[in-house]
Amino acid sequence: MTPKLPRLTDLRNSLNLVQLGLDAAMVLAAWWLAFWLRFNLDIPETLLPLVWRTSAMAVACFALGLSLRRVYRQVWRFIGLPELRQLGTGVLLGALFTSAMVVMLRYSAVPRSVLVLHPLIALTLLGAARAGWRTLAERQSATASPGRPLLIVGSLQDASEALGALKSSLQWQPVGILSPIAAEIGRSIQNVPVLGDTGSIARVAQATGAATALMASPAGSAVRREALLHSTGAGLTLLTMPRADEWMRPQSAGPRRIELEDLLGRDAVHLDVAGLADLLSGQTVLVTGAGGSIGSELCRQIARFGVARLVCVDISEFSVYKLEQELREAHPQMKGLYYTANVREPERLAAIALLHRPTVVFHAAAYKHVPLMEELNEIEALRTNILGTLHSARVAGQCGARRFVFVSTDKAVNPTNIMGASKRMAELVVQGVSALFPATQYVSVRFGNVLGSSGSVVPLFTEQIARGGPVTVTHPEIVRYFMTIPEAAQLVLQAGLMGRSGQIFVLDMGEPMKIVELARMLIRLSGKTEQDVPITYTGLRPGEKLYEELLADDETTEPTPHSKLRVAKTSGHQSLDIEAVVDWITAAGPAPPSALLREWLRGQVPEYSAPR
Repeated sequence: MTPKLPRLTDLRNSLNLVQLGLDAAMVLAAWWLAFWLRFNLDIPETLLPLVWRTSAMAVACFALGLSLRRVYRQVWRFIGLPELRQLGTGVLLGALFTSAMVVMLRYSAVPRSVLVLHPLIALTLLGAARAGWRTLAERQSATASPGRPLLIVGSLQDASEALGALKSSLQWQPVGILSPIAAEIGRSIQNVPVLGDTGSIARVAQATGAATALMASPAGSAVRREALLHSTGAGLTLLTMPRADEWMRPQSAGPRRIELEDLLGRDAVHLDVAGLADLLSGQTVLVTGAGGSIGSELCRQIARFGVARLVCVDISEFSVYKLEQELREAHPQMKGLYYTANVREPERLAAIALLHRPTVVFHAAAYKHVPLMEELNEIEALRTNILGTLHSARVAGQCGARRFVFVSTDKAVNPTNIMGASKRMAELVVQGVSALFPATQYVSVRFGNVLGSSGSVVPLFTEQIARGGPVTVTHPEIVRYFMTIPEAAQLVLQAGLMGRSGQIFVLDMGEPMKIVELARMLIRLSGKTEQDVPITYTGLRPGEKLYEELLADDETTEPTPHSKLRVAKTSGHQSLDIEAVVDWITAAGPAPPSALLREWLRGQVPEYSAPR
């Protein structure tokens, strides 16, 4: 018969009893020390019986005070200032209980100074024991596994936060700090010295033997970019702490490799959590294009708000499969329904929506690759981006959805390409359908390029760098707005909550960035230089602008309660004959002449300025 192993709760209870015994011994010692100090290191013999009689009372009072403050749930090896403050309030309670008992039991011979000295001595002994235990545990850990040497880049304040996060990690051993503040060089924090400024990172790394540096400065700061610039030749691996949205993921427990998003300085999005929970919690939500970059992130964000059912629709079987596997693992309590369906087929879309009756519909399905849609596939862009949006919007109204949110693009502003013109027409379609279903709030949301999304420049540049180059940029002056995938999805949710029917929301994309600078940062992040991986210019592609706009010429914006969202307002009113649009696209056939298609688009979208 195998021996029964002790349960975890039994071990924890045994440890608590040991800690309680040690604390009781120290409180008892403090009681005697208080009398000893009060009487100049010599307690009168006449008072010894009183000290003995009151010792048990003092220990019991302090045990009660410490227990009320839950001091015995602490783990001594991880003790810190919050735990010491908790200990201090527990000692204060114990002192008050002791004083009350002395008064109630009329121990008038107990000196009042003892009642003051005792908690001070007890706090010193209890705190010292815990601090000593943590120090011993840290030294044993450092001796057993010293960890890899690590440099920290940032000011002393930034480094302090990073050191606190690394305290429990046995993998890293901080050996130096590189501060951008000249006055901090030569100082130290937690026994880690400031060895130089950011520009000396290569020299300090060689002197300390560090092969890794942790970026403790805020995301997007110039300090990070300077460290990246000077660390390339040193072969340093750059790390950063996880972002706030990554802490919930199991794989993000510690420092991770620095990514492009960490260098761009996008501020965290502040969501109306209560409002979104009221809109989504316990409801059915449908997402089209659910397997794409934006659609899948929308599904992740929506799942966090406790929806009852999430209906995911995408034309790609593999994308739907991947999304299903991810959401089943991350949200096993949520009922996910995964459909392979095409938004260009209204009957199939209507069957799904009428079966589940979603409260909110997010329409992210689209063809979005500008050059691919510009030649050979123009009619496909119209069928998916215009008709697919029309079908999704109509279905939302027919099934009684409270809200319909259309994901648009900055390329819909003064479009110079088929993709942008088709998305502008889709915005007009959404506004047209909104008049037919007043019970449903129809909102469109425009934003620019999303880092890491399928078909974007980042995956392309990454592949080119991995092959050794060259990295191809269309033009040295081309600029784009960028945001992260989670940021884009969160702002789409927020706009969907705030919007009134027919409104077009414009996201604050920050400052535009030159694509060539983006390429240079990616090259540096790979540990190479432009000499190793050259950059070449290929010329603007068909339908491509040097810069994108978020508002058309005849538009202005109005602020909203959210700092990153504004509402686009047009000076005139554009409208579409929706049935005529459907008839023309249907009659155009599978391969209409390109010139005819573009001429028709110019008539529908006057601001469309493709070359004739």
